[in-house]
Amino acid sequence: MSRTSTLFLAMVWIAAAATILPSRLKAAEENDELWQTAEERIEKYRKGDIEMLVTLEGKPVANAEVTVEQTRHAFLFGCNIFKWGRIEDPKLEEAYRQRFAEIFNYATVGFYWPTYERRQAEPSHEYARQVAEWCREHGIAVKGHPLAWNFVDPAWLPDDPKEILRLQLARIEDCVSRFAGLIDRWDVVNEATEFDRPSCQQRGPKMTRMWQEVGQTEFTKLCFERARKANPNATLIINDYVISPKYERLLEQLVDDQNRPIFDVIGIQSHMHGGTWSNGQIWDVCERFSRFKVPLHFTETTIVSGELGRGRPRPWVTTPEGEEYQAREVVRFYTMLFSHPAVQAITWWDFSDYRAWQGAPAGLLRQDMSPKPAYTELYKLIKQKWWTRETVITDAAGRVKFRGFAGDYTLRVNKEGIEPVDMSFRVEACITNSMQIELRERRIAETAVQGARSEPADSGL
Repeated sequence: MSRTSTLFLAMVWIAAAATILPSRLKAAEENDELWQTAEERIEKYRKGDIEMLVTLEGKPVANAEVTVEQTRHAFLFGCNIFKWGRIEDPKLEEAYRQRFAEIFNYATVGFYWPTYERRQAEPSHEYARQVAEWCREHGIAVKGHPLAWNFVDPAWLPDDPKEILRLQLARIEDCVSRFAGLIDRWDVVNEATEFDRPSCQQRGPKMTRMWQEVGQTEFTKLCFERARKANPNATLIINDYVISPKYERLLEQLVDDQNRPIFDVIGIQSHMHGGTWSNGQIWDVCERFSRFKVPLHFTETTIVSGELGRGRPRPWVTTPEGEEYQAREVVRFYTMLFSHPAVQAITWWDFSDYRAWQGAPAGLLRQDMSPKPAYTELYKLIKQKWWTRETVITDAAGRVKFRGFAGDYTLRVNKEGIEPVDMSFRVEACITNSMQIELRERRIAETAVQGARSEPADSGL
């Protein structure tokens, strides 16, 4: 066989493997023990017991109908919301907003210094406030991302490293204090592990040089100290694409005088343009970083619905086969993360293929804002499978018991001869949530008492 023929056959084999590999991976992943026990872990770590006692004048009320429905997850299911207000077609803009609010309770708003403050002393605070207030109106928590990152310099940045440091710390203080109460979660420092990689030296040479002079850990600590001072109640996150032990070694150095982490959350990026992580890799990452005893947030998650790889020729389009693959892998990836007790948030990246990052067809929506199968499957998980709706009848002792996913709930009590009463309450995971509901003259008063903790296995937190 000629060399040309051999190369041709090899190329055919590679192309065929790219087509059949996802299906083979599907069979392998769904048969491993981590996958098969995922539902058990979700039941154990994501739900709490609810015990309610319904009384009237202090006496148990039997045969009362108690209907509870979840209104919000405690777990943060999110996405960046970078296209909010920036889509020319009003119908597409409305579809973008409506579908975002329908599925997510968490949004990442962009604070990239070069675009947030294109001209010195003219930051985009008003736009960020508009987005954050819209999110609040729709019950969506907001995170700012990022406060410090050296990948690209602001065009107006001076040459003096000391002045750059002063401006950087002042920016952190301004943003964190200004938005306190509206944005209380921040990716403070982004990609510190390999901050001096060649791309940063080329595109952000001034920021990189400043960081090198101050020191890798020293600069990172200064940023967290300034953010903590600006809003002591904020949740401060360190975020990185590096998942190797190099990131762990950096985290070990980011401690205060009492040897406590200066960060509240470890952010982990998972851009999977070339193919998704195996269940074993997902679990290994979670286990390794959970040793720091702080929550884990998967801050940037990407699974494409077109050809796999990076830097594909444009247009990089979504395909029916790719959308099937994306939907299947979204279910697997989210299920595995939701089953690990250290994980508290997952953020998708980007929401739509409309002007998407790297031009990749990684959105949950197509360019016309129509939902891909991945959106539908994720909605089924978040708002159906992992969502609690229950109608139960009180027993002779006026009690009802059930288990529910952690989060916020509404409750209605119906009893013949008594006007229906409504209230809200919250369910915490891994404990017994006890409530007494006293019915009096068509009114309801609530006394919520957190019960004794159950005995779940060590979560690593």
